[in-house]
Amino acid sequence: MNLHSISGRGSAEGRRRFLQVLLAGGACVAAVLLAPARLLAAEWNKPAFDARAVDEALKGIGATTIADSADIELKAPEIAENGAIVPVEVVSRIPGTQAVYIVADKNPQPLVAIFGIGDEMEPFVSTRIKMGESSRVRAIVKAGGKYYGTARDVKVTIGGCGG
Repeated sequence: MNLHSISGRGSAEGRRRFLQVLLAGGACVAAVLLAPARLLAAEWNKPAFDARAVDEALKGIGATTIADSADIELKAPEIAENGAIVPVEVVSRIPGTQAVYIVADKNPQPLVAIFGIGDEMEPFVSTRIKMGESSRVRAIVKAGGKYYGTARDVKVTIGGCGG
């Protein structure tokens, strides 16, 4: 099929056919571009991320009771020279880890990140977070429908979130 057979140069039927092909191609492109946005929106936990207090954020993720666990390793600097980029690593040795949550208590919105952990995935996350001021940073792990956690204090010398 060449361009002349699609466009039909001058024929109404050819123009309709050309428009059908053009619209079908546009619909396919739109579907491909919008699919990731729909998937992201489906997973977004807006109430938890919008929470302004730690208790609200924890309630938003379903963590009403959190047991301390030595099976969670949280690496974060004792002193962060720049609050805009604080490196954080979490390793869970709890069998059946389903998710890892990072919370910075004094951030305007304490819930910083949620990482879903699939069955075949290693329960390890590494990221950089923003902290507006010195604060306790928590790593919370969901495993077997229960929540476990550990925390450490991080001193921020240059502001990130608010300054």
